[in-house]
Amino acid sequence: MGTSEVNGGSAAAAQGTDLRTDIAHSARIYDYMLGGKDNFAADRAAADEIAKHLPTLPISMRANRDFMLRMTRHLVAESGIRQFLDIGTGLPTSPNLHEVAQEIAPETRVVYVDNDPIVLAHARALLTSSAEGRTAYIDADLRDTKAILDSADLRDTLDLSRPVALTLIAILQFFVDEDEALAIVRSLVAPLAPGSVLALSVVPTAEEESPLAVGVQEYRSQGIPMKMRTTAETERFFEGLDLIEPGVVKVTEWHPAGPVDLDDPVPHMLGGVAVKR
Repeated sequence: MGTSEVNGGSAAAAQGTDLRTDIAHSARIYDYMLGGKDNFAADRAAADEIAKHLPTLPISMRANRDFMLRMTRHLVAESGIRQFLDIGTGLPTSPNLHEVAQEIAPETRVVYVDNDPIVLAHARALLTSSAEGRTAYIDADLRDTKAILDSADLRDTLDLSRPVALTLIAILQFFVDEDEALAIVRSLVAPLAPGSVLALSVVPTAEEESPLAVGVQEYRSQGIPMKMRTTAETERFFEGLDLIEPGVVKVTEWHPAGPVDLDDPVPHMLGGVAVKR
């Protein structure tokens, strides 16, 4: 048994959760590829098999996380957002969204949502907040938008009469039914106040013979559903909202911190951020 089995198992035991460590989980695969420790043998085996077919995947994952961090800084510093609802949080990897936001504006409030038992087991790592702000965690499935929106933890932490940034980073690819995915996003945006923000990233469509498509197929072979989307399909999530420039683009091209290699061969995720009127 490796270090991560010991750490993950101990945290889970404290919470009385069943992690099903014999089955690969997308959040733990992501954690492993980012160099994290909260993963198990099944997750590492699945990640290594996927990486055989898509060796650039860890690069894409790091770029996606960098997009989340830049987006957070931009919304807090440039748009004055002080409330975040982050769904599909995944395992805590510092800096977390609330750490980045509260570094700029300590009064920022963040609600994290996930339904993975290991994330719940590590929720204490997410529930550290600045004295001025507040952080909460909800154990819920993205499909159950009513449970999320009606949660006492959400209502006690966020004021929905004021702008909220709804962030869905690298989560929508696990929803293969397009109508369901669109309905989920729209039901979450609907109760938010004008000036609120939707930020998301998705796996981009590629030709069937491309390495990205093969990598997606490997996820599916591990029992993890996966859907790729075109730019036009991604833009549908933002219908009725005002996209912040440069619109839906590769995550590396959204307000980059430095020069962007336009010939970068890595198949990066698509990302976009939009404001509710």
